[in-house]
Amino acid sequence: MSCTRETGGEAPGPSQRLIAATLRGALKSLLGPAFQARAPVSLQRRWLATVARATLPARGVPRHHTRFAGVPVEVVGQGRAGTVLYLHGGGYIAGGPATHRALTTRLAKALDATVMVVDYRLAPEHPSPAALDDTLAVYRALLDHGHPPERLAVAGDSAGGGLSLAFLQHLRDGGTLPLPAAGVLLSPWLDLTLAHTPEHVAGEAMLSRAWLDAAARAYAGERRDRPEVSPLLGDLNGLPPLLIQCGGDEILGADSERLADALDQADTQGRYQRFADRWHVFQLHAGVLADADRALASIRDFLADRFQGEARP
Repeated sequence: MSCTRETGGEAPGPSQRLIAATLRGALKSLLGPAFQARAPVSLQRRWLATVARATLPARGVPRHHTRFAGVPVEVVGQGRAGTVLYLHGGGYIAGGPATHRALTTRLAKALDATVMVVDYRLAPEHPSPAALDDTLAVYRALLDHGHPPERLAVAGDSAGGGLSLAFLQHLRDGGTLPLPAAGVLLSPWLDLTLAHTPEHVAGEAMLSRAWLDAAARAYAGERRDRPEVSPLLGDLNGLPPLLIQCGGDEILGADSERLADALDQADTQGRYQRFADRWHVFQLHAGVLADADRALASIRDFLADRFQGEARP
């Protein structure tokens, strides 16, 4: 089965070029200092949380905190179309529901869905498989609460994108729980060995190979080639349809390219969208950046086409 490849976005006008340049510069100056290999993890977490407060969540989208199977979760939206299990990025060492509200609230609103953002445990205090265990626990609880798998999807960005793929592989291999209807991977980090990750990519706004190496070591130790931490090295057959999005100016772009190539040889349906001149997880700028709005619209259409069955009351 082949993976469909698309070029996302359109040629930007002057105003969008200015907005993009401003956003890129802000990311470099504000997030660049946070993602430094030598910076203490505690500082990285505080810095990322502070910067995230400047982002703009969608208006009118309710959210509340609860626990599923003992795992903290932020429930975003009250939509009837389906439920999205969302796994945030942050290199497995930082981030949380609050840092990604600009994206999760807009996803809930665009899809008329409920987005469950898992506040999974972080490394180095809780290395692999803690994040995967928390995700599985929440998914099992969703099923127990009556969420039909045909109206469930998993989505994630960066490390959360890799965790999403590892989660789907684990479900398939376990054989005891049904797979969700689809998976959405945004700028996913899929190979923690970094064997194909370049030292530098022109236009990269925030990440460095040194920081990725430190985060991978904190999460996976020296055994980074295990499929549960590097799902690109695992079996890609028998998974639900996948939508992959990445920017053309990011150091992790090779992971998305390699996944698209590998899906050409697997029986899993894939759709890969590459947005030229865009940075890591640019979808966080929906509502400001036109390409982010287009990417979000593609996610909405992809999931809407795959959610089946009767909507929840």
